[in-house]
Amino acid sequence: MPRISGSSVAVIGLCIAANLALRFLLELGALAAVAYWGATMSSAHIVRVALAIAAPATVALIWGIFISPKARIPTGLYGRAILGFVVFSVAALALHARGHTQLAAAYWGLALVSSVLLLAWPQ
Repeated sequence: MPRISGSSVAVIGLCIAANLALRFLLELGALAAVAYWGATMSSAHIVRVALAIAAPATVALIWGIFISPKARIPTGLYGRAILGFVVFSVAALALHARGHTQLAAAYWGLALVSSVLLLAWPQ
């Protein structure tokens, strides 16, 4: 089995930390994306306000219960990666639905990379 040098371990540690930071930003982006989606629906004002509050609250609830590192219902590494990617995909779809196709594609691509890295380097 090959030995891993100290500098390689440091680089991997830095990559893991960068992915955790990216994942946190993606989480915040998911909350913002679904809130924006709700707030910009072509509905009555009260419906837009309700959606702008309920959509991110639902995302936060799902994240806290199933996906966060301190989840109330642990889903394991694969569950966290897959469910997190599903939440990020919903956020990308929300952006796409509001006409922000390029932003949605970039967001989704970052989410895919982060989810794969989560599986490659358990965090």
